[in-house]
Amino acid sequence: MSEGKGRTMATDLAGAGGKILAGGFSQRLGRRLTECVAALAAVEKISSPIIPSIAAWREHEKIIWYEYVGARFLALLGCERGEIDEVFRQSIVDRRLYRYAERESKVEEEIVTRAELRGHQAGLREEVEKAGAVEFVYQLALPGGKRIWLKDQANIEVFVEDRICLSIGCLTEVSKEMEQKDLLEKIGYFDELTKLPKRTILQRIIEMNIGNLHRGHINDFVFLLLDLDHFKAVNDSHGHQAGDQVLVGLAEVMRATKRHEDEIGRYGGEEFYGFSIGGLKNGLQFAERLRLAVANTDFTFNQERIPVTVSIGLVAASQLAGVGKISAEELVRVADRRLYAAKEEGRNRVVFEG
Repeated sequence: MSEGKGRTMATDLAGAGGKILAGGFSQRLGRRLTECVAALAAVEKISSPIIPSIAAWREHEKIIWYEYVGARFLALLGCERGEIDEVFRQSIVDRRLYRYAERESKVEEEIVTRAELRGHQAGLREEVEKAGAVEFVYQLALPGGKRIWLKDQANIEVFVEDRICLSIGCLTEVSKEMEQKDLLEKIGYFDELTKLPKRTILQRIIEMNIGNLHRGHINDFVFLLLDLDHFKAVNDSHGHQAGDQVLVGLAEVMRATKRHEDEIGRYGGEEFYGFSIGGLKNGLQFAERLRLAVANTDFTFNQERIPVTVSIGLVAASQLAGVGKISAEELVRVADRRLYAAKEEGRNRVVFEG
């Protein structure tokens, strides 16, 4: 195929919004764009739920445009191909970036509004060029008041000789997932002080684990209740602000100590709960990690050190009398009895039997 024919074919595929293939750039960039457009056009023909896209920008310029987008993107935004760049920019409510913070073992959410995005363009381009990839979630406001969320995932290719960057990937609608996330936050899934899941989700977590145990998806799991030792004395001696700060600090220690597969939450007051998949030995290791991490942490308020320890009651599902008798109520009852025993035996310890 001659270069001229290749250019005509690619321009047809790219549609009215394409700029690069109109000329003035290297053959290497043209060939690569032609290959990608053809491949993504083929993906679109199989009615995939993903929306293929190729965005581009020049170094040191603010404007990002689309060289190619799937027809579903145009349908969602209700516009023609030549309008897509401007309509998309005007539809953005915010852009969300999710990062996994290994130290805290949590997902951090960064939200940047449309107004703020104008000042983030240069930094954003440098960031994605360095990372070689894009993964954002855009909230869009559509005509008629409807809002949707689109997840943008793409790899970045830099063409130094042309001073052009290509973002080659796909958009996926994640509106249901984002609406569910917002709903959970609105109904109070998270405790306001510690930012941990509240007791209201406890029943559901236990039911899920019991169901997985019945179906043979897991062999065992453990549940624990954790209580701060002498917490009343902290409030009496240092004040309730100090007590709140200790609770926040404890939550941070627990987040940093647990593994990705472990669950923690606030049960109420100075009590917290935890789950871990696996048998009693695994649960003991989890509980001891939490206990030691708290005991070895310096909690302070107004530059005054506050000694903090925890007592933990632990129960494995396999310790209960028969799988058929496992229930949320029984797990909590046994864990609470063992927590009380840990208090009676001198505190700052884990009790897993009796």
